Amino acid sequence: MNSTMSNLRQKLIDIVQNEATHEGINTTRIPYVQLFKASNVTQMLHMVYEPALFVIVQGAKIVMLGNTYRYDPLSYLVSSVHLPVSGQIVEASNTCPFLSIQITFSTEQIYEIIEQSHDLRLEETNDASLALCQEPIAEEILEVIYRQLSLFNTPKDIEILAPLYHKELLYRILQLNSTTILRQYASLESNASRISKVIRFMQNDLFEPIHIQTLADVAKMSVSSFHKYFKDVTSMSPIQYRKQNRLQEARRLMMAKQLDVSSAAFEVGYESPSQFSREYSRLFGLSPKADIKRLLGK
Repeated sequence: MNSTMSNLRQKLIDIVQNEATHEGINTTRIPYVQLFKASNVTQMLHMVYEPALFVIVQGAKIVMLGNTYRYDPLSYLVSSVHLPVSGQIVEASNTCPFLSIQITFSTEQIYEIIEQSHDLRLEETNDASLALCQEPIAEEILEVIYRQLSLFNTPKDIEILAPLYHKELLYRILQLNSTTILRQYASLESNASRISKVIRFMQNDLFEPIHIQTLADVAKMSVSSFHKYFKDVTSMSPIQYRKQNRLQEARRLMMAKQLDVSSAAFEVGYESPSQFSREYSRLFGLSPKADIKRLLGK
């Protein structure tokens, strides 16, 4: 990391430390920007990544989805669709907390930029790569993120300038990205894009009964092709994907809304609380009650 990048990183550290006033997720005045702070390393935790850019300015983290990704201020992650992942903060302390930035985006925003730039257009492909990639951080990316986060100091400029910086950031990612993953998901007839459409469909009806044939029809694929490409994109089967999302949401409801185990199970579509508890324990390593008690520090 050269001196200019190091200076930009230090400025971002200062901004995030100032704005992230509490541990965990901190929302900001820019709707699609969230900041995260952790003063301690963590165990391996399960979470759902939405389509977003993830940049660490201090500390380090391991993310697992098929492969294991270790990223820090020298690299960043991009998730192209909603993905259930496992993550662990491996570098953090009270004096040097883990600090990161999440900037979300939509497929439509990526598609708009590609349509406006002939250099970014991708030839149609049958490939469907894993919807999570790691790339080395670049000065151009840090610089536009710094300009975006600097708007916290001039709130009156956010409405006009934040969308411009957001578009510029996505353009830089597409321009500098050594892979074509994001472009695959913005190519309307690509298999990656079709699976992305199915994932958006599943997110809208996550807790209702659904058949694989219905999902294959949404993707305009045969059932066998749908299974193959879905696993290429998410590293799991459609059933596993749906199950992990439902259990993640149940966990959130028990923590945020203090729902009991049975209520949370029914809320996310389980008919049997005992089946819910078994599958929850298998994923999170503890029973629902014990897990929530641990997370709440009781």
